[in-house]
Amino acid sequence: MTIGFHEQKEKSLLRLSFYAAGLFVFVALGFALITHSSAILFDGIYSLIAFFMALLTLKVANLVQLPDDDRFHFGYTAIEPTLNLFKSLIIIASCVYAVVGSVNSLMTGGNSAEYGLAMIYGAFATLGCFAVSAYMQYNSKTLRSDLVGVDAHTWFVDGVLSASILLGFAIAYSFEQSGFSAYAPYVDPILLIVLGIAILPIPFKIMLDSLKEVINKAPPEAVTTVIEKKLKQTLATVPYEHVEVRISKSGRDLYLLVHIIVAESFSIATISELDDIRLKCEAGMREWDPSIIMDILFIKDPDLAD
Repeated sequence: MTIGFHEQKEKSLLRLSFYAAGLFVFVALGFALITHSSAILFDGIYSLIAFFMALLTLKVANLVQLPDDDRFHFGYTAIEPTLNLFKSLIIIASCVYAVVGSVNSLMTGGNSAEYGLAMIYGAFATLGCFAVSAYMQYNSKTLRSDLVGVDAHTWFVDGVLSASILLGFAIAYSFEQSGFSAYAPYVDPILLIVLGIAILPIPFKIMLDSLKEVINKAPPEAVTTVIEKKLKQTLATVPYEHVEVRISKSGRDLYLLVHIIVAESFSIATISELDDIRLKCEAGMREWDPSIIMDILFIKDPDLAD
């Protein structure tokens, strides 16, 4: 499987997310007005956030393709994890707000809704969100784009929300049709509390992963070990004492700063020979992982690698 970046495919998937989010905003807010359901209103607000985030994501997708310039010496890829960090914080804030509002609703007697109509919305939204998420996830398998990956997770979260809403409304509807109608108004706020708390781990993980990239934290040791092993394989013909590698991930790019501490037997006649080593090494690494960008320095004094 060849993993790389395909600009048109990425933009096509992000446009799909944008248009789908716009459709779900109108449907959710419309059903929220008809059914008087706080859970559907929250789902609509979540879709509204997704809509504006999708619009911003399309803009960022164009920016990260630009080469480095006088303002951004290392390119625009750092905007990608920054946007994903912002997305996760918005989702976390929305969940906390929904939980607090639902607790207040419980304390004032709950919230009645038109559960029959609400179940129709729940079924539509559940199928729609999971379908968009699955489509984006499937088409992004060979696409090197964190933007698409996070969008697929966002739609999955929305699908979980909608499925839980459908289940809750089915329970409330059964209460109304039986002798437990007095408990039905409590289903909507209780459902929203459970949903808000249950989905928090997903945006928290996205937030932490994005924050690590924003502050240039090195990838996990298991990842760096594999990269260093592959790097040393590309340097098999170079006599060296030690290779020091610094690794950082920024959006779709994986940056390697490599210090090669050469051995006493290492010698060259021209600078072009060093360039040949660099080109061969970089070609081997990028064939293995196209996201890699690297700089190689040849040194003799180990202190210069610190």
